Amino acid sequence: MLKNFFNVTFRSILKHKFYSFINILGLSIGITCFLMITLYVKDELSYDKHLPAIERLYRLDFTGTIGGNTFITSLSSVPAAQALINDYPEVESAVRMRERGNEMIKPEGQMQIFNEEKILLADSNFFEFFQLPLLEGDPATALAAPKKAAISESIAKKYFGDEPAVGKTIEVQGWDNFEVTAVYKEMPSNQHFHADVLFSITSTSEAFNTQWMGFNFVTYLKIKPENTASALEAKFPDMITKYIGPEIQKFMGQSMEEFHEAGGQLGYALYPVRDIHLNSSKLGEFEANSDVTYVYLFSVIAFFILLIACINFMNLSTARSANRAKEVGVRKVLGAQRPVIVRQFLAEALILSFFSFMLAYGLCFLLLPSFNTLAEKQLAISALLTPGFIITILGLIFAVGLLAGSYPAFYLSGFKPVEVLKGKLNLGMKSGAIRSILVVFQFTLSIIMIVGTMVIYDQLNFIRNKKLGYQKDHLIIINDPWLLKDNLNAFKTEALRNSSIISGTLSSFLPVNGNNNNNLYFKGKNPQNESHIVSDWRVDQDYVPTFGIEIKDGRNFSREFPSDSSAIVVNEAFVKQFGLENPIGELISTHGDDDDIVSYKIIGVMGDFHYASLRESIYPLMMKLASSRGNITFKVAGDNIDQTIATLKSTWEQFGPGQPFSYNFIDQQFEDVHKSEMRIGSIFMVFASLAVFIACLGLFGLAAFTAEQRNKEIGVRKVLGASVSSIMGLLSWEFVKLIGISFVIAAPTAYFAVGKWLDNFAYRTDLNLVTIFIAGLLSLVVAWLTMSFQTWRAARANPVNSLRSE
Repeated sequence: MLKNFFNVTFRSILKHKFYSFINILGLSIGITCFLMITLYVKDELSYDKHLPAIERLYRLDFTGTIGGNTFITSLSSVPAAQALINDYPEVESAVRMRERGNEMIKPEGQMQIFNEEKILLADSNFFEFFQLPLLEGDPATALAAPKKAAISESIAKKYFGDEPAVGKTIEVQGWDNFEVTAVYKEMPSNQHFHADVLFSITSTSEAFNTQWMGFNFVTYLKIKPENTASALEAKFPDMITKYIGPEIQKFMGQSMEEFHEAGGQLGYALYPVRDIHLNSSKLGEFEANSDVTYVYLFSVIAFFILLIACINFMNLSTARSANRAKEVGVRKVLGAQRPVIVRQFLAEALILSFFSFMLAYGLCFLLLPSFNTLAEKQLAISALLTPGFIITILGLIFAVGLLAGSYPAFYLSGFKPVEVLKGKLNLGMKSGAIRSILVVFQFTLSIIMIVGTMVIYDQLNFIRNKKLGYQKDHLIIINDPWLLKDNLNAFKTEALRNSSIISGTLSSFLPVNGNNNNNLYFKGKNPQNESHIVSDWRVDQDYVPTFGIEIKDGRNFSREFPSDSSAIVVNEAFVKQFGLENPIGELISTHGDDDDIVSYKIIGVMGDFHYASLRESIYPLMMKLASSRGNITFKVAGDNIDQTIATLKSTWEQFGPGQPFSYNFIDQQFEDVHKSEMRIGSIFMVFASLAVFIACLGLFGLAAFTAEQRNKEIGVRKVLGASVSSIMGLLSWEFVKLIGISFVIAAPTAYFAVGKWLDNFAYRTDLNLVTIFIAGLLSLVVAWLTMSFQTWRAARANPVNSLRSE
């Protein structure tokens, strides 16, 4: 019996090569999309799950509202970790970490200097807390003293080859020499933080800061098994009162009761480490996290693409029903029972499903490198070859085969042999209604995806072209300017002698990196006045003109005014937050390092500009004159940029011989800030396009079916003088109605869904009905082009062939 099923299936495939090709192609593409998205979703859901005792690991987050400004950060104060261990027996252990940024490192015995970007400062118990395996060194002592470093396996190979790394010295340019005390295995890609180099946290004086109102460190806790996070969190208000209350009184002149009465709020919270990657986007994240919404979205897309592929199989199978009707009639005349025929068709569907899955695996193997590049992942095909996944796939093959073959099997096996053999096959309205419903369902999903694709494209285009309040074109950033030490200003002066370099500026922050130095400021000199959180940037006199920032009121810093050393330029959001009617000349103050009051006079008001992601609103910002080696930016002429870069490089080598020269562009960094949205948008567009393509295959099948079933009607109409165009219009009208119904269903659904996505952005493109109308029109055009071949071929057919038996 089984052998007979295979023989009949292969004969059917060979006899109807074109339809079989379309059938297997559509199903395999749908399964390929399903498998690729499954890999992506599986990887997203696996983040940090490898960490031991993950259910007991939490990050200490801080939330505050001061002066009407609310901030939510993943950062905490330096002394918080030790206080939690000392005061709360529920805490088993705690570890602090801090980003160091990039460093120039010269390994012992080498002349080459390496620029390392993934660097963290960590407490001595880092390896014990996260159970990160070591290849060399002792986890208990690796980071236990100042000036100790642990490096990853790849860094050890790069620095020292096959020689042992432990005991070697690495020189961190501009900082100090560090002893390598450990080599650790590469951190898994599915982890929410990564580091190539770890320095002992006690190597920096910040680790000994006792101030609770400073938030620069990330703190992780491990709670004892018998305790819960909610019970521990309930005790945090007492910790706030005990440790932060005195600093509120000291710096703001308010008791905690007065602070709360004025609308102020401060609070610590425990955030599960297992949820960070998909649910956290707070200030101070180590890396740009994903969004659980996209996991749900892609899971739904994977399911619908697979469902659309199965629907195609049904439509394409029924499109061939007239050709196989006589086969069924003959089988029944020869004694075949309906269950046997049902099993035959289900077996064919299962065999085609198996072929499609095998082809899909091959396509995954070929396309996975490209998909990894698109998604910036390290997905491996081996994840699809695990025993558990293979069992799941076998079950899925069976389910898809039954789903895709059930309707054709029961439908075709129900033909009456007498009517079939007489050529009086009546397909009825029921089967036509089912096929129409399936096509409506397909194109409803397709229109929703087209709308989503268009809106995502519009939003990304909006991000790229929105007026940011500064000019991001033709701005070159020279990386690591601090390497020039005291020669930095001389380098800037010499570079500006080149006529192709318009201006240059030294600053602590750039308007694209999203990093900020937030401090509390109050109006006047009285600390009793309401305090506000303000981003505090150190710049020089050339910052505003170099970035093309508009001065709305007052003036920019000037070398002609020595008093500008105690002056500030603020943005419009600052003026609004402080309620300043005439801001020029107003004094703004803060607490200095020695708890004294430091005041600044406002001399200018800048137009608001975006210095973070467009997901975020523009917050109060102030700039003050101060020397900085953090960033140097040059505005250059638009022509012959390669020559300008060569000039900058030669000038750099003049003032910093032997120091590595590297650069990038502001617009590139702006793209990096929104890389997550652009990457997700690209993935969505690819799968949406494939979904539409698969849906069109289904429409192709329905067009073929309709042409076959109305073959004699078309012949009669042609004999009576109907033109090819009128017949094409007649056949097309049925599909136009179905797509119209799809549009009516899809329009409100798409409007709601993409509107929710756009709500994630503080600054967004407008969602209008024109976009949805264009999507519906586009789907109609695509559908018409898909079915036009079949309708044209049917309309052009010789009526003699269809009426020969009449």
